[in-house]
Amino acid sequence: MNPRRNFIKETISTAAGLVLAPALSNELIGAPALVRSTSLGSDSVPTGAARIRFSVIGMNHGHIYGQVGAVQRGGGELVSFYAKEPDLAAEFAKRFPQAKQAKSEAEILEDKSIQLVLTSAIANERAPLGIRVMKAGKDFMSDKPGITTLEQLAEVRKVQKETKRIYSIMYSERLENKATVKAGELVKAGAIGNVIQTVGLGPHRMNPATRPAWFFEKKQFGGIICDIASHQFDQFLFFTGSTKADIVASQVGNLHFPQYPNFEDFGDVMLRGDGGMGYIRVDWFTPDGLKSWGDGRLTILGTEGFMELRKNIDPGGRDGGNHLFITDKKETRYIDCSKENLPYGEQLVNDVLNRTETAMSQEHCFLATELALKAQKQAQVIHLKK
Repeated sequence: MNPRRNFIKETISTAAGLVLAPALSNELIGAPALVRSTSLGSDSVPTGAARIRFSVIGMNHGHIYGQVGAVQRGGGELVSFYAKEPDLAAEFAKRFPQAKQAKSEAEILEDKSIQLVLTSAIANERAPLGIRVMKAGKDFMSDKPGITTLEQLAEVRKVQKETKRIYSIMYSERLENKATVKAGELVKAGAIGNVIQTVGLGPHRMNPATRPAWFFEKKQFGGIICDIASHQFDQFLFFTGSTKADIVASQVGNLHFPQYPNFEDFGDVMLRGDGGMGYIRVDWFTPDGLKSWGDGRLTILGTEGFMELRKNIDPGGRDGGNHLFITDKKETRYIDCSKENLPYGEQLVNDVLNRTETAMSQEHCFLATELALKAQKQAQVIHLKK
């Protein structure tokens, strides 16, 4: 099977792709080693008149299905799509037969009725696309990483400031994970006092046979910290309330895959913000024996207690994902978050209509990416004698 097509199929059942997983056939998902859960939500698409019209340009990662699902839940109508790869376009068309297949990117950018463009193109192509989208007078939502170099970030910031368009990056491990949404509500309510540290772990399963060629090229995916850890930087800023931060130390390595010399399979970061401290570890070492693509965890330490989130799976035996454990001065409690709502899609649609920043402030979006890019750039390279 075409590795690129297999990659899209597999990623539909992981990360943000789980938003729409219940509606997809087993044939389309095609990843028997992975158990689908509701860890990223499965809220139904609302019926009634569309609030905005949106399109998709570029779908090289299966996260696009989760992105589309979020905007649809918020009241968006998927109008059209374009991909230069015929196989990816055909698969997308099968999933969304109501959407028109555009003949070119320009056809979408020149359509005055389109208000928002989504992408999960090859990672280093996302920022240049976003710049073209904003210059065309439209808002933009990218899969993470939405920007892969500091030079891209500077240009995106410049164009965003000039055009006043929205440049949103879907950090799905917070925005599309119900346990993380619930944790945000609890922290805001003061359940664990003042947050002083977050520890974010983002392990992933490798499955190299299913990956497209660009997945192994650092220039294209941006490096492991830029890519996966962008989620953890977003959560660090959100939960600590930090508006600026410094990278204390960072390191990366390719410890197990010498056949892919431009790949990185491990990275970690220690950082210090004006609202708290953070530690991040990401890797590609999830073993096949785990019934999920990764045991994603977030620990939030407060002055009056702490929380631990098991986002995708509970190895202790509870089904599915969205597990939250909270310990305060009185007790330890377990909260099943699988019924929580996911507000990001509706908030983003509201922002498109009202020119507000309720889904995510623009500065937060850019700062999370800036920190990931700085940590990636200054990371020491690990070489183990094993």
